[in-house]
Amino acid sequence: MEKQTTLNGEIKLSGKGLHTGAFVNVTLKPAATDYGIAFKRIDLEGTPVIPALVSYVKDTSRGTTLSDKSGARVATIEHLLSALYGLKVDNVLVELDGEEIPILDGSPLFWVNEIKKVGIAEQDKERKYVSLKSQVVYTDNASGIEIVGIPADDFKVTAFIDYKTKVLGKQTASYSEHEDYEQELAKCRTFVFLHEIEFLLKANLIKGGDVDNALIFVNKELDQESIDRLATLFNKDSNTIEVHEGILNNVQKHFDNEPARHKLLDFIGDLSLSGYKIKGHFFVTCPGHKSNVEFAKLIKTHIDMNKESKVPVYNPNQAPVYDVNAIKGFLAHRYPFLMIDKIIEVGEDYIVGIKNITANEPYFQGHFPEQPVMPGVLQIEAMAQTGGILVLRSIPDPENYSTYFAKIDNVKFRRQVVPGDTLIIKLRVTEPLRRSFVQMDGEVYVGDTLVSSASMMAQVIKNRNN
Repeated sequence: MEKQTTLNGEIKLSGKGLHTGAFVNVTLKPAATDYGIAFKRIDLEGTPVIPALVSYVKDTSRGTTLSDKSGARVATIEHLLSALYGLKVDNVLVELDGEEIPILDGSPLFWVNEIKKVGIAEQDKERKYVSLKSQVVYTDNASGIEIVGIPADDFKVTAFIDYKTKVLGKQTASYSEHEDYEQELAKCRTFVFLHEIEFLLKANLIKGGDVDNALIFVNKELDQESIDRLATLFNKDSNTIEVHEGILNNVQKHFDNEPARHKLLDFIGDLSLSGYKIKGHFFVTCPGHKSNVEFAKLIKTHIDMNKESKVPVYNPNQAPVYDVNAIKGFLAHRYPFLMIDKIIEVGEDYIVGIKNITANEPYFQGHFPEQPVMPGVLQIEAMAQTGGILVLRSIPDPENYSTYFAKIDNVKFRRQVVPGDTLIIKLRVTEPLRRSFVQMDGEVYVGDTLVSSASMMAQVIKNRNN
């Protein structure tokens, strides 16, 4: 299983904020496991710390802004968050002496380069992933925005944009966690249409904007008067203001679909505010920061509700964490006493296994031939074997150890288990392994119905022949 990560050292970057134009110094520092990402305003009294969580989002007008109860703010955080999520950096404290994260070149590339330089350090605790259990949808019909998340085995985003302009056209981009974030997304810069610039300036925004840190798309030919006015706005020589392939600046696109890729990386940064590492496929159409954040709220609610439910969700199409051959590497049990077909989910302190019950089970010959019912003791055995895998997977040589019952309490049987049932077996550690003993609570479900449960203590003993 993957471990949590942090930075291998400190990172320092400085630059102007896109909207404030203020020069800001930023330091990224390693943080402990389960810390997450947080921003610390070292220029303010009390040096307030603002977690990078959706509940702290206060503005999404032209970027994502966090704020706490004291009014301390951190703006334009999406590129940095996207870089951290894309490079799978879990725990970082971001210190800054101003309100806005620097825009740099309009992409996450500078952050990615610095993270690569300092390195990523693996920590001693597992990274926790959560999976979407069902479809999650956000729509804004007035703006043509739709974001859909569906269950999937991995993290993947597919983005579509169409702003009804000839210069930009329709674009699509896709990214999965198995691809190289640095190569596919990191260099993709923010973009804006020329007609939006004067509006943004009148709104006292983009004071730190420049023709070099954004792709500015032009829908019509510019006369010299317009070029001179823009040169003044950006403090440039008018001779340097040119239009190439509909883009007003002296830089070239890295990809034909760079705007779609940038929308995709923005979505990743905003989605990280849900506070979870997510397995799911997301389809985003013409997204913006407001829609991204609203969708992140929906995702957080969806995950929190499913976490509160005790019933594990079994998707037969999902690849197992351990198949039956891998299970045999942990357990000494074999036919007819191997009671687990596969393991579908493993966390730091819990595990979920599957047992398919068929009419061919040998015990049905005598229990009972005309009314086949799985013996309750074998349901407990299935729980024990599942829990044994959870315990033994933390041992370097599990094949040399076995788990044995020391005590069983609070056993309850609520429904018969019969041929055709699929048992979903969940074990959670209540007392971790100490001096060879471990305590667990087990539950067995058929669908969403609890059929049996028990509390058990087991002892891990080295096999006699070793």
